[in-house]
Amino acid sequence: MKKVELLAPAGNYKALKGAISAGADAVYLGGDRYGARAYADNFSQAEICEGLHYAHVFGRRVYLTVNTLVKERELDGLYDFINPLYQEGLDGVIVQDLGALCFIRNHFPDLPLHASTQMTLTGAWGTEMLKKEGITRVVPARELSLEEIKHIKETTKVEVEAFIHGAMCYCYSGQCLFSSILGGRSGNRGRCAQPCRLPYQIEKEPECYPLSMRDMCTLNLIPELIDAGIDSFKIEGRMKRPEYAAGVSAIYRKYIDLYYESPEEYQIDPKDMELLNSLYLRSNTGSGYYHTRNGKELLTLHSPSYTETSAELLKSIEEKYLTDKLSLKTNAKVTMEAGKAATITLKCGRVSVTCTGQTVQQALKQPLSEDKIISQIKKSGNSLLEISEVELETTGNIFMPIGAINELRRTASECMEAAIIKSNGPSCQSRRALPEVPIPHSGRAKSKEVSDPKPVRALHVLVQTRPQLFSALSQEVDRIYLDYGLFAELGADVLWELLDKHKMLSGEAQEIYIAAPYVSRWPQEKYLKEIRLAAANGLVHGVLVRNLESLGFFEKYLSREQLVLDTGLYAWNRESIRFFSAKAAELYLPVECNGAEWKTLLHFEEETLSRSVLVYGRLPMMITAGCLEKTKGTCAARPGFTMLKDRYGKMFPVYHDCHSCYNVIYNSVPLSLHKLLGDWAKEPLCCRLDFTTEGEEETCPIKEYFKEH
Repeated sequence: MKKVELLAPAGNYKALKGAISAGADAVYLGGDRYGARAYADNFSQAEICEGLHYAHVFGRRVYLTVNTLVKERELDGLYDFINPLYQEGLDGVIVQDLGALCFIRNHFPDLPLHASTQMTLTGAWGTEMLKKEGITRVVPARELSLEEIKHIKETTKVEVEAFIHGAMCYCYSGQCLFSSILGGRSGNRGRCAQPCRLPYQIEKEPECYPLSMRDMCTLNLIPELIDAGIDSFKIEGRMKRPEYAAGVSAIYRKYIDLYYESPEEYQIDPKDMELLNSLYLRSNTGSGYYHTRNGKELLTLHSPSYTETSAELLKSIEEKYLTDKLSLKTNAKVTMEAGKAATITLKCGRVSVTCTGQTVQQALKQPLSEDKIISQIKKSGNSLLEISEVELETTGNIFMPIGAINELRRTASECMEAAIIKSNGPSCQSRRALPEVPIPHSGRAKSKEVSDPKPVRALHVLVQTRPQLFSALSQEVDRIYLDYGLFAELGADVLWELLDKHKMLSGEAQEIYIAAPYVSRWPQEKYLKEIRLAAANGLVHGVLVRNLESLGFFEKYLSREQLVLDTGLYAWNRESIRFFSAKAAELYLPVECNGAEWKTLLHFEEETLSRSVLVYGRLPMMITAGCLEKTKGTCAARPGFTMLKDRYGKMFPVYHDCHSCYNVIYNSVPLSLHKLLGDWAKEPLCCRLDFTTEGEEETCPIKEYFKEH
């Protein structure tokens, strides 16, 4: 029976060794680039290679995090960053950026690819789509229930890695712009400033911490999670101390093994739970979303601070897992005979190696004693082997320089470690044959010659309310995106009559698209089916897709020409543009990129994929499973807006979507790129205006202004 993998964080080399010593089956770590923990110690390339060797000697695995969005100018650097690690036997890479996924898959074909939780995978449709792109393991969104995770596993047969311990984000990972837009520190680039840990007011309620999640602790759920078929249990915490990685790993190792050995006797010692709760966890802990959709029981409403960790506990963990050197016991057989080369055979379990050294000399004065030879052979030096027993065969009075004996031992130890690594699984021989191929430059940006100084631009609008829809229908806009919640409210029949009446009165033939949910989960799949039916029957022209789960679904049932990708399906480089061009006809550029980066993305030679820009609207700062209405105890299961006030008095509208049960926290002020459009007079752009809280009287002048510019 294959056991679940225990996966621990390693913020530095000491944490890696401590986690392995404490029983972790694998560690995940970041290098000095491309990782979602920019402020962790992180590893140099040399340290990662050293860590790979260390882990592989003890039969453990190492996964590299490349879990940030990768800008075009950074993409080619991935080759030199990963290549030495690939050759050293890197066990897998955790990716967020779809362009990085394609790049790594194409250049490092034997490297397992894991989809980061930053991809916001929420179901089997998105997982199956990525499986076809080479993904072998997914880390689903932490907001999923255990039943949803089981559904992904059973439907796709892809390995599933799930979080079991540590800090939790309030926002769906990969869908948070809060820190980026307000403070310039992007969570998608590993620099989150954690605005969710600050105090806010919900409406006129007393100030509290409504966005601060309790830390996760699932020791009591281990039997359920194992029985659900999860392949890897992940501990969060690369920013935390080595004592945390080692101490938490040790406790989970104990209870995972206990359940496999005696399921009926599984019981948690209160002392172990007390220890876990005192190791860099917040004052309140919970078991996450496995059995809870949302609610204040998931939050640290009154304080997001950590509990104090005692110096005595840290010292005991240090002494047990971080001080003592981990080693493999090995036996040695040494043969020395004058006139012949010395030989040594090392044996560890079923693995053995034999090495030869210098020729043994006849002793002229002082022969080597057996005790001296054995003591030199037993010295470990920097080796990960402990030669505990030595069988020595000598003939007559012999002599050999001490340096030569040490060299023989070192050579044998290195060969033995390599043989152990090979027996444990990782083999780098085929990887070393990988040529350093030149990076292809096809598809790079090329400037376009545009003769018209002011080309005609298409104007699109997105509406959430009936007044906004009526206003859009009455004005000259080229396309209307109808929020799926409004579509659900109107119904297909009412919408059909409304659009038919509008065409009869105005003669207009505006394009109508439905904006699909920001988050699509298995229990709410009915909305995707209703949208598909509306598009297939010709009620609407197509769909604005906002997540990978929806893309996987609609890709199967609708034509490529009917799909438009929203800003949250990130395209930051040529490879991601190329990936999406095979799946959709149009894509909105990411809002975190600057104007120069937008121009680069606009000019990639993928003519089949139109690129458009969002030029007005409140940006969705967070898409959350948490619900502020539920938190304050006023949930009426009716969609609408709640206001969130920060410590500076800024008001953030929060839309509670009660169809798919998520919240959208919008920025306090709308984005407006009217100046940029003036600077880009020669760019034939499709521009979109997003309306959220605006009334009909506000939408008209905004549309008129952007039409003129």
